[in-house]
Amino acid sequence: MSRPLLAEFLGTMFLLIGVVGSGIMGETLAGGNTAIALLGNSIATGAILYVLITLFGPISGAHFNPAVTLAFMLRGEIAVPKAAAFFAVQVVGGLIGVWLTHAMFEMPILQTSTHGRTGSAQWLSEIIATFGLLCVIFGGLRYKPQAIPALVGLYITGAYWFTSSTSFANPAVTIARAFSDTFAGIYPGDVAMFILMQLFGAGLAVIVARTLFVQD
Repeated sequence: MSRPLLAEFLGTMFLLIGVVGSGIMGETLAGGNTAIALLGNSIATGAILYVLITLFGPISGAHFNPAVTLAFMLRGEIAVPKAAAFFAVQVVGGLIGVWLTHAMFEMPILQTSTHGRTGSAQWLSEIIATFGLLCVIFGGLRYKPQAIPALVGLYITGAYWFTSSTSFANPAVTIARAFSDTFAGIYPGDVAMFILMQLFGAGLAVIVARTLFVQD
């Protein structure tokens, strides 16, 4: 268990460094142009996902996401104790990634976000974003496993733009971003509904994948 847990910890940590760090850099350099800041944020996130999944996929499966781990648990592909350990290191890794990013940019380490993200449109976006992510993963595993890093990286890059929530699609990322009052942040009071919608989307994807991605 030690190697997979370390891989999940480091992968989620670097994912948050990528998400929050590129958000800070993008906002700083964009001169108030939110579209440019989001472009930088999305490209950096997709790129780091490609790298992290390529490196850590053979060790842990490169979940970096409790919704992904839950989906594999529901499919009977990961045992409950291992899934619980993954959940823990993903959340801790995400928080440490946020704090390290603050330190790199000479910001206060401990923060809470004031960036409100709520409402039915954003909740629906999180269902769709997470459902799509899991379908990409399950479909990729069925038909082209070697393409998973590119598929996930490209999907998330696109989903930043075609969802009103900018596609969190990850409970560990959502929790961690609540502790960063930066471009990527989310107000802590909005976290619970985001996570609930993400888990619903993941569960829905498990059901659909049983029919869609069957062995021929």
